[in-house]
Amino acid sequence: MSTLFERQLATYATYHRDPRNRATHFIGIPAIVLSLMPVLALWSIPVGGVAVSGAWIVSILAAIGWIALDRSIGIAMAIALIPMVLFGEWVAGFGVAAAWWSFAVLFVGGWVFQIVGHVAYEGRRPALLDNLFQAFIGPMFIMAETLMAFGLRRDLEGAIHIQASQ
Repeated sequence: MSTLFERQLATYATYHRDPRNRATHFIGIPAIVLSLMPVLALWSIPVGGVAVSGAWIVSILAAIGWIALDRSIGIAMAIALIPMVLFGEWVAGFGVAAAWWSFAVLFVGGWVFQIVGHVAYEGRRPALLDNLFQAFIGPMFIMAETLMAFGLRRDLEGAIHIQASQ
């Protein structure tokens, strides 16, 4: 029996069959996630006498959700978020304009890659247009594919191909 995570990966895979489309997502998805960090780092809340930025708060919440879906992929995602949050806080340190400009460039650039992949190569609209939860799965899919490329989590590779073909 497959897990919720495996079913979500399989659904995501059906929207991303063309390897060129998948390649555009290896640039577009990280760029979009990274784009959020500088603007999230602009606000903070006090936690135990320490100001914790929104970038850390949102990243921790996302990591908890990812770990709940799949422990190893979620931990890998949490590790990948650390340099992104640090980048966001560094950019936010230059001021509001720098944070918003970096957001705009990375967000728009990331979506350009995504749209090119879907229009030019896949011929199918992005999965998140049919199910918004797929926006949460997209980064995990990229991480799963990365880990599989290194010979890890081969169990997911089989589950994705079996379920995606059904």
